[in-house]
Amino acid sequence: MAKEVDRDGGLKSVPGPRSRFDELYRAHAVRIGRLCRWLLSDPGEAEDVAQEVFLKLHRALEEGTEAQAWEPWLTTVALNACRDRRRSAWWRRVWQPAVELDESKLPGLHRDAEEELLGGEERTRIWVAYRALSPRQREVFALRHLEGWSTEEVAQMLGMSSGSVKRHLHRAIGHLRRTLGGRA
Repeated sequence: MAKEVDRDGGLKSVPGPRSRFDELYRAHAVRIGRLCRWLLSDPGEAEDVAQEVFLKLHRALEEGTEAQAWEPWLTTVALNACRDRRRSAWWRRVWQPAVELDESKLPGLHRDAEEELLGGEERTRIWVAYRALSPRQREVFALRHLEGWSTEEVAQMLGMSSGSVKRHLHRAIGHLRRTLGGRA
């Protein structure tokens, strides 16, 4: 927060881009980091992309941009940044599809005793099945089931019809069920 001297000579806090950034970062950093991790699979790349997202937020606030709702804005920027990263030539050369998702390293996720019973082998099976989905199916699945968005919100975010979202989601869930033996 910026500081300003009031009439009595004391300092008072004045809301500004820095305080707004801090507030938005605290509210969305874990969610954006987790979304990037699900979409990219590589923890280092996901962290880099999440930082890029918040750098863009910082620039937008410095320029005086005021989104009607920052959550969808941040999600859009994160999705586009993840797509850009997947499309880049060096990403395709370096990316290792065998990288396993370690949920314990995802920020904001705390597993209870029951979840701890789910062994590494089962997590690996789930992660491999998820990574076999097309990029669009992963995006739809992540937004609908991991972020909890409605079908209409996902459709609007991805620029597709509700029917297309439902079709991608149906195919993704069908693939996961077949691959995991009906447990998806």
